Amino acid sequence: MKARVHVMLKNGVLDPQGEAVRHALGALGFDGVSGVRQGKVIDLDLAPGTTEAQVTEMCEKLLANTVIESYQIEMQG
Repeated sequence: MKARVHVMLKNGVLDPQGEAVRHALGALGFDGVSGVRQGKVIDLDLAPGTTEAQVTEMCEKLLANTVIESYQIEMQG
């Protein structure tokens, strides 16, 4: 069993890495990009029977800083 967790900064939280990517894209001639938000993807290999509630608990306790980040869980097979 697997889970994929997408972690992103919440709207309104400054994203300096995203801004650096946006600036670099402009410097490379990609002028049509007006904003970039950067996040992370965490793939988990889980023991059989692991529930989405348990993955949620993992996110709340370790994988995401819930003060400034949001997360989305995709359970797979």
